[in-house]
Amino acid sequence: MFDNINNTDEERGQVGIGTLIVFIALVLVAAIAAGVLINTAGFLQNQAESTGQESTNQVTQSLDVQNTLGTADGSGNIDTIELVVSKSPGAGPVNVTNSTIQYVSPDDATTLIGAEQSSAGFTTDSDILTDDSSPITITISLADLGVNNLQAGDEVEMTITTPSGGQSTVIATVPEPLTTDDDGDQVRL
Repeated sequence: MFDNINNTDEERGQVGIGTLIVFIALVLVAAIAAGVLINTAGFLQNQAESTGQESTNQVTQSLDVQNTLGTADGSGNIDTIELVVSKSPGAGPVNVTNSTIQYVSPDDATTLIGAEQSSAGFTTDSDILTDDSSPITITISLADLGVNNLQAGDEVEMTITTPSGGQSTVIATVPEPLTTDDDGDQVRL
C-alpha cells in the first residue's frame, strides 16, 4: 500500500501547505488593515460631527441687533451707546455677559468684554437670552473705556462675538447734524 509513494506526491503536499500559510498570512494582514481603516473612519466621523456642531453654533448662536441708540453728552457728542439685542432665530440660550465686542471707531479700536469680567467693558440689563426672555440692552460707556466720544458724522463698527463663536456686526453712524445737544437725550444711530 505504501509502495506507490514517490517524490512527486510529497512535493505537491509541501507546495499546498506553503500556499495555505501564505493565504492565512494575507487574511491576517487584510484583517489588521480593515481594523485600522475602521478605527480611522470612526475617528474622522467623530471629528466631523464635532466640527459640524461648532460650525452650526457659530452660525445660529449669534445675536440680532434690533436697535442702536446713542446718548448725547451735552456738548454735541455721543458718550454712551446702547445696543438692543435678541437671540437669532434657531439659537439656544445665549449668555450675553460672556460675549465680547470688537469696537472700532475713527479714533479708537478695542475689545470689550462683559463688565462682570473686566472694568473696561460693557454692561447689560440681563445676562442670558432665552426663548422666553425679552431683548437685552448692552450699554457701552465710552468714557469708561477711555476712548473718544463720537461726534456728528462719525461711524463706529461693533462686532459682537457670543461665547460659542457666533458673530453679529453693526455699523452705527452718528447723524449729522446731531439733532440734540441736551445731556442724556438719545438719538438713533
